[in-house]
Amino acid sequence: MEKITVKIDGMMCGMCEAHIRDTIRKTFPAAKKVSASKSKNEAVFMIENGFDPAKQGYKGE
Repeated sequence: MEKITVKIDGMMCGMCEAHIRDTIRKTFPAAKKVSASKSKNEAVFMIENGFDPAKQGYKGE
């Protein structure tokens, strides 16, 4: 498993954290142990080694 940390500015409340977690789970269905912290301005999740966004279901914008 590989740990992915994403810096995110602008989270103001627990609902913001929930939206970030939901978005990560929707974007990367294989993501495990998804967390988001407004106090740390980051989201963290685990995913299989050899992380490749295209293989994990990420379609981009």
